[in-house]
Amino acid sequence: MKIGLQIPSFTWQGGEAMIGRRLAEIAQTADGVGFDSIWVMDHFFQIRGVGQPEEPMLEGYSALNFIAAHTLKARLGTLVTGVIYRHPGMLVKSVTTLDVLSAGRAYLGIGAAWNEQESRGLGIPFPPIKERFERLEEALQIARQMWSGKVEQFTGKYYQLERTLNSPQPLSRPHPPILIGGGGERKTLRLVAKYADACNLFLRLGEEAMRHKLDVLKRHCDQIGRSYEEIEKTGLDTIQIAPGSMTPFQLVEKCRGLSENGFQHVIFNMPNVSEIEPLEIIGREAIPEIKAL
Repeated sequence: MKIGLQIPSFTWQGGEAMIGRRLAEIAQTADGVGFDSIWVMDHFFQIRGVGQPEEPMLEGYSALNFIAAHTLKARLGTLVTGVIYRHPGMLVKSVTTLDVLSAGRAYLGIGAAWNEQESRGLGIPFPPIKERFERLEEALQIARQMWSGKVEQFTGKYYQLERTLNSPQPLSRPHPPILIGGGGERKTLRLVAKYADACNLFLRLGEEAMRHKLDVLKRHCDQIGRSYEEIEKTGLDTIQIAPGSMTPFQLVEKCRGLSENGFQHVIFNMPNVSEIEPLEIIGREAIPEIKAL
């Protein structure tokens, strides 16, 4: 099993002047102790459940390129980019750039977007959900075309590209893994089956709900004739390694249960990550056992 770190908040001691130094320290430590992946959100305002909209939020791909320069091994991605935030051609170019500069360590994390508040706030059109999913499918088609090396037109309902030139091509082969976030059973998981290399589900929904979502994904794969085993099953949750909270042993057992339920890559955010020591404890007391699952 793989383990990843999500960094959803930049509200740390020392304020804005310390964000860069602290982010570099977190990324270097996570990479050094054996985390397989590092992720940031792709939001422009802080989201509910994590903090207030006014709290610091870094632009995702700038942050990932910064993290790439301070790490050597961990794969890097967003959980996840809202399709409406960037034109798909530019999004593919951004992910390709991250992949090349990180020596082949990028994911394309993408979804249909949900945060209307930040979209309206910054003047980004926020169409109805049906259109967002249609745009998501076209963006996935564009990514595949640009990463195939084909320099052709793309003519869709929402996006028209005259020449899908993408030079340099990514170093990841056959391309950076495409991860689609969300557990919608009719649309999201169907798109995972059709286009993605990985899914991402919210583990807080519980064991029974997660098994059901994976069963739905398998049915979609069966319907289109794709191998369910080709898709990396990832999940996202929050943990706190601290006295009185979760212990490294409990973290290993949590991952063991997820592995038994079909998950291959667990991604955790940690409210106390900026203390650094929790990362070191996980690396020393949990990661070797998690990777052996």
